[in-house]
Amino acid sequence: MSRKAIFMVRSVVSDEPLREKFDRWYATEHLPDAIKAFGADGASRAWSTTDPSAHYAFYEFATMEKLKAAVGSDALKGLIAEYDRVWPKGVTRTREILSVAE
Repeated sequence: MSRKAIFMVRSVVSDEPLREKFDRWYATEHLPDAIKAFGADGASRAWSTTDPSAHYAFYEFATMEKLKAAVGSDALKGLIAEYDRVWPKGVTRTREILSVAE
């Protein structure tokens, strides 16, 4: 049985004045574009209260196979290119693939 899976993107917006602009862009442009491009079942995002510069986006998939297909697609390459174009500096990111335990 394949478990649900989450693709997590952690962005660090080191320059505090950029955070509001980043938040607005992610909410209105990037998150909706990514959900559509990935065919994700859902998505959510959060700002860390421990580290206010850290933003997390969670893309939900019914199976690990669907997640891996999404992150191996040209759609991800296009999203990465757009992210890099809009945020050439001031924001760094990492990605994680998570298998939902329960």
